Amino acid sequence: QVQLVESGGGSVQTGGTLRLSCVASGVTRNNYFMGWFRQAPGKAREGVAAFWSLLDRSYYSDSVIGRFTVSQSNAENTLYLQMSNVKPEDTAMYYCATGVLAQEAWALRPEEYTYWGQGTQVTVSS
Repeated sequence: QVQLVESGGGSVQTGGTLRLSCVASGVTRNNYFMGWFRQAPGKAREGVAAFWSLLDRSYYSDSVIGRFTVSQSNAENTLYLQMSNVKPEDTAMYYCATGVLAQEAWALRPEEYTYWGQGTQVTVSS
């Protein structure tokens, strides 16, 4: 059974940093994508960053390129999201997800992921 548990959310000021963690269990890492998604009130869930350990590749939305870094620790079964230079528009509930995707191009599509964590709130104040 796949389980994902996020942590690391909180309140931070504009320009600050935050690191989110997602501990995974029951995941066959080689062929699973793992991703970070976020959802602000009244908005659709959107892809932020993803990682595919089979090819050691990362994927980012345009809104976070150069500010966020996704990484995976196989030894710790953990996916990280290092957030830097955060902005008020980064305020959202952040979710970790995993699944086997048919196409690499779908890495940031939330509808392609099967398993989800409970989320961790990030609030950026100006």
